[in-house]
Amino acid sequence: MAHIYDTIIIGGGPAGLAAGLYAARSRMDTLLIERGKFGGQTATTEELDNYPGSIENCTGPSLIERMRNQAEEFGTKFVKDEVLEVDLQGKIKKIVCKKETYEAKTLIIATGAYPRLGGFKNEIELRGRGISYCATCDADFFTDLDVAVIGGGDSALTEAVYLTKFAESVTVIHRRNEFRAAKSLVEKAERNPKIKFILDSVVEEAKGDEILEGLVIKNVKTGELSDLRVDGCFVFVGYLPISELFKGKVRMNERGDIVTDEDMRCDVPGVFAAGDIREKSLRQVITAAADGAIAATTAEKYIEENFSE
Repeated sequence: MAHIYDTIIIGGGPAGLAAGLYAARSRMDTLLIERGKFGGQTATTEELDNYPGSIENCTGPSLIERMRNQAEEFGTKFVKDEVLEVDLQGKIKKIVCKKETYEAKTLIIATGAYPRLGGFKNEIELRGRGISYCATCDADFFTDLDVAVIGGGDSALTEAVYLTKFAESVTVIHRRNEFRAAKSLVEKAERNPKIKFILDSVVEEAKGDEILEGLVIKNVKTGELSDLRVDGCFVFVGYLPISELFKGKVRMNERGDIVTDEDMRCDVPGVFAAGDIREKSLRQVITAAADGAIAATTAEKYIEENFSE
């Protein structure tokens, strides 16, 4: 007879790790499945100075390492495997992976999100050849070179400031004349002598054969085209949910975010969602971790009500 866990968590970012911590601490038999690197987007973030209580010079990878160790100490089991299919209809949920099939009384979906493409010509062709979506991963390749950052949110300006530690210059390109990012981030970027801004503009094309050599930029108000000579381009224009596995199995919005109530319940009994996969107004490490804690607590109550001896 197959082993049945109290809860299975899919995804090892802050939401999944917090869910693992809270579930295991409540003496639930907990399994966390992660297909790649633990931490999700947080593992690619250099500075995390807006996470409450974070120590000086706290990085995404160091915070994730502490979260994982803490969840493991309380009893969360971890496996590296890729989920191929889920069966959510029965009282026992089945998670079919490449290596093995797992079963649980509850499922917490914490698969997160992935970077949205910029949508300009030659972006795919030059991806990894000068075009990147992770400053922490690739910044050192552009030491003493000129780079561009596309976007106007928190991620774009945070990473632009981080890139100045390596690059000779950083040009931020944003389609509007105002930023969505927090004012403190905007002010920090504006004070940095290495950062320049091109506003009311979008990237039309990436130029280069084998490697990126420059960008064609279009002013959205005048239609004027101009060339920008850069060696690197970092795209930070938002994220899309990693929810393909669950389409038609739980309720989603048009974007593909899973819809839950305030206790992280999906519309399928025993199934919960937490973090960036979920429809929500603020996507940050702190809200992902909070989601995970709530999902695990609600899952525990669900088991008590539906699996009592």
